[in-house]
Amino acid sequence: MSTLVHTRLDPRLGEFALRTLDPAADAPLLHRWVTHPRSAFWLMPDADVDAVAAEYRRIAAHPHHDAFLGSWRGEPAFLAERYDPARVELVGLHDARPGDVGMHFLCAPPETPVHGFTTAVLTTVLAWLFADPDTERVVVEPDVRNTAVHALNAAVGFEVIGPIAKPEKTALLSICTRARFRAATVAKEHSGDHA
Repeated sequence: MSTLVHTRLDPRLGEFALRTLDPAADAPLLHRWVTHPRSAFWLMPDADVDAVAAEYRRIAAHPHHDAFLGSWRGEPAFLAERYDPARVELVGLHDARPGDVGMHFLCAPPETPVHGFTTAVLTTVLAWLFADPDTERVVVEPDVRNTAVHALNAAVGFEVIGPIAKPEKTALLSICTRARFRAATVAKEHSGDHA
């Protein structure tokens, strides 16, 4: 059973929503997304549906990691994960503080690209995370080679801390505070720039 956890009305693209992920029911859809060539940085190119379901069952059972399915205009469109970076992914690799929340996001491979869609997804995910008053900073660790996501992160207020060595990749640790996110997104909405 899935539960709606957040909705956001984007000024240009309309309604985005997040619900809890159902590992069994959502695995076939997620499998198409995570094995697509555009999703190479998700590191699951050879996974089968059972492996995808197992991974999201593992996340669902974890006390400090969870996953959510995002929709746009009522249709599944993106995946978001939330985790405690002091206990998952970044243990000993960053200066953990109370209120830190780790995040991953993945947009579904588009049939027809929509200008500004990925920025709207990332803005929605951050708005959801910062809606929790306990969230002070959002921490991300994308692959250093993923220049497209670095540009997106910068556009919504992330500050680069620097490269870190993880077992599966060299990552670019970046952090976004609530104030930086608000400043970046308010400035965009007032300027009319929705890239």
